[in-house]
Amino acid sequence: MKERLEELKTRNVRFIRPVFVDILGRMLDFTIPTNEFESFVKDGKGFDGSSVEGFARTEESDLRFIPDIETLAISPWEYKGVENTWREAIVFGYICDSGGNPYEGDTRGLLKSLIEKYKDIGTLRCGAELEFFIFGSDKEPVHTDEGGYFRSGTCGEIRKEAQLILSEMGIETEFDHHEVAHSQHEIDLTCSDALKMADSIILAKYTVKKIAMKFGKHASFMPKPIATINGNGMHLHLSLWKDGRNIFYDGENEGLSDIAKSYIAGLIKSGKEIQAALNQWINSYKRLIPGYEAPTYLCWGTKNRSAYVRVPEYQKGKESATRIEIRSPDPGCNPYLALSLIHAAGIEGVKEGLEPPQPVEVDVFHLSEQEKKSLNLDELSPSLEIAIEFFEKSELVKRVLPQHIRWKFIENKKIECASFNRAVTDYEIRNYFGTL
Repeated sequence: MKERLEELKTRNVRFIRPVFVDILGRMLDFTIPTNEFESFVKDGKGFDGSSVEGFARTEESDLRFIPDIETLAISPWEYKGVENTWREAIVFGYICDSGGNPYEGDTRGLLKSLIEKYKDIGTLRCGAELEFFIFGSDKEPVHTDEGGYFRSGTCGEIRKEAQLILSEMGIETEFDHHEVAHSQHEIDLTCSDALKMADSIILAKYTVKKIAMKFGKHASFMPKPIATINGNGMHLHLSLWKDGRNIFYDGENEGLSDIAKSYIAGLIKSGKEIQAALNQWINSYKRLIPGYEAPTYLCWGTKNRSAYVRVPEYQKGKESATRIEIRSPDPGCNPYLALSLIHAAGIEGVKEGLEPPQPVEVDVFHLSEQEKKSLNLDELSPSLEIAIEFFEKSELVKRVLPQHIRWKFIENKKIECASFNRAVTDYEIRNYFGTL
């Protein structure tokens, strides 16, 4: 502890910034001076949970942040005041109630407990493809380029600086490029254990936004900011490891193991039930439509990039690279909640020994209705309202989520749907105002 404190002082770290998320995955933070570091590590820090979305009611609002000291990372940014300069260190942690018990509204704690619960089967590792737009304004989606996939884009320096900053904080990246749509970009986060990946997603979004702001731009992780072009996805690459081996890999056949196939089957079986957590905003469903490389049916394949689950072909014969890719999540979700339900659904498939349906290797959008029917394909929900109905009825969701998280999430999403249904949109003004 003393060595770490000396390191902080040597690096001019004057403040510690504890970071956590509300039930919707939005980053929250506060700061404490570094001279409180030892007592903070020992006792945590109390706060009012009644002001946090989806947390406590007023009468039970005394909550406490307990730091996960292994996540402590020094921020590369140096802040300049009038008389002083300083750095900050960021730390993730867990939330406890006034009695010192794990708080059931803490989605980070939920993910950690699920990983621990299923470690006898395997430990979840995860990589993430973060897609985002860089616009000229935070008021409206004004394009900054007319580039396309791998070509002719601008603002690549924002991607590069974000990766350098993330690397200094211990978050490794493996790839970046301009995406399909104008002004759209992607940064891929290197595979790590699932809890670290969820933390990394939160910090990566924060970092990209902060750097874009320094360049006078606005980075948006909104799933579908412009109706006529591709939206932002957050494809998650998943594998299970046990005793240092990737148990998704079948060494004898140099392909997917039966465990991996059962995991896929579990994801497909529960896809509609957990969808609201993977696509949690009304806007999320504007992305999940045919023709934009986003899944609309619960199917899997290798070549089909519109599939719900894809198995990358280039990994064949490589144990370290063998994984499955779930393509429906978007970067607006709470990564702790999404990964918790994804992992629970996959593990249920493993426990039940489920077999996935036949892979679909063409975009379902191009199949006839008869061909779709013959494949017995189930569709993802077309709206948040319908997704919440499946989420609310799901026995899997009831088993996995603490009652508080489940109730608060459903309540919040129903309020969002009701508010949207009462709003008068630009579409209605454009199409009805002058003619009705």
